[in-house]
Amino acid sequence: MSFIQVIEYETDRPDEIMALGEQQRSEMPETPDGFRVTVTRDRDNPNRYFTIVEFPSYEEAMANSGRPETDGFARQLATLCISGPRYYNLDVLATMP
Repeated sequence: MSFIQVIEYETDRPDEIMALGEQQRSEMPETPDGFRVTVTRDRDNPNRYFTIVEFPSYEEAMANSGRPETDGFARQLATLCISGPRYYNLDVLATMP
């Protein structure tokens, strides 16, 4: 079963967060099939963002969360936020084209 983590946060420093995300991505080992990151901005609240991280499984997500680099990323992300980050852990039950 695939797994999605949604990270909700508010920031007035989105460019720094995007750069931090690019740095994190460049330091990751080979990404597994089915891994994808989507960064979104709320049209109704332009300081609110949602990053959607898709994993092939819950186990892959937890392995990624256990990496020291991921913990460092989360700590740095928090320093760039006005509010959050808040994490939502979601099992994917169905997808449709």
